[in-house]
Amino acid sequence: MKLDRDRLLALGWYVLAMLFGGFGLRWMSIRYEAAQPGLLWALVLVPLIAGYLLWRGPRNHAQVPLPTYGVLANGPRDLLVLFRQLPIALWLAAIAFLLMALARPQSKDSWQDVQREGIDIMIALDVSASMLAKDLRPDRLAASKKVAQEFIDGRPNDRIGLVVYEGEAFTQCPLTTDHRVLKELFGSARSGLITGGTAVGMGLATALNRLRDSEAKSKVVILLTDGVSNAGMVQPLDAAQIAEQLGIRVYTIGVGTRGRALSPVSQYPNGQYRFDMVPVEIDEATLQQVATMTGAQYFRATDERKLQEIYAEIDRLERTRIKVTEYSQRNEEYAPFLMVAIGLLALGFLLERTVLRTMA
Repeated sequence: MKLDRDRLLALGWYVLAMLFGGFGLRWMSIRYEAAQPGLLWALVLVPLIAGYLLWRGPRNHAQVPLPTYGVLANGPRDLLVLFRQLPIALWLAAIAFLLMALARPQSKDSWQDVQREGIDIMIALDVSASMLAKDLRPDRLAASKKVAQEFIDGRPNDRIGLVVYEGEAFTQCPLTTDHRVLKELFGSARSGLITGGTAVGMGLATALNRLRDSEAKSKVVILLTDGVSNAGMVQPLDAAQIAEQLGIRVYTIGVGTRGRALSPVSQYPNGQYRFDMVPVEIDEATLQQVATMTGAQYFRATDERKLQEIYAEIDRLERTRIKVTEYSQRNEEYAPFLMVAIGLLALGFLLERTVLRTMA
């Protein structure tokens, strides 16, 4: 097939038509999904038709030899000749958009109905003087508060409260979803606010009392201590029996290194503590029994990293239940493609029957 001037002009218009069709296909693929994607394979007909038209070339017309043809051929040409193949190019593009419309492009509206079933968690924190021991940095109490606050940040859907205890126990913060206030109250918890000692049973009982009337399907206590229960009217195992009856899981954490640690042994008149190396004594057997009775686990935190791992494990075990229901609706979007196809067809016929009529 020889590419004469007319065929080159036609090729240019056909390429523009296919580029325009390719733009439409790209737009469709980005914004919509085709309900009948198999029909898009028919788009290969467009370049095939264009190739056939190029191969066929201009229609044969009656020819009359003119002695002055060379002069006329080299003379000025009507600019409309350049647009002689434009109607066919428009029809090729129209075929492409018509096929896209037949493929039924669809948009999708989707939304979710999210139902969160939070967990009620009470943290019972030992704030006795021994929690100022230096085997965790800067001390056991500060490290415990810091890691607990990070744990709170990771549970935005749960109600969390705080009980602190020494020789007695009291509620520092009731169950709340206002975690900003809860973290502030965590930060203000310190040793020496109440009678000295370690009333583990009282701390647990106070936390259970806060959870007793909770309507949450999942209720948890995180009980943290660094010693042996030596105060209070409630023993840890008695409180564990109450937790078992109420269906409340009690995760217990023993905080402290193994062996000896630099701990407060006495207090000066000015309120400062005198530190010395003393043995670390944690009633792990009781803490293990409390956790087992309530269907939970006991952990030993010998350093800050281990304490973080423990809270991460509790976070994994007690996940907030989230039920997600997805809805979607599909909308037919073929109309713009059909309108473009009709417009291209009409424009092609209009040009052929008016402006380019004498170019046939």
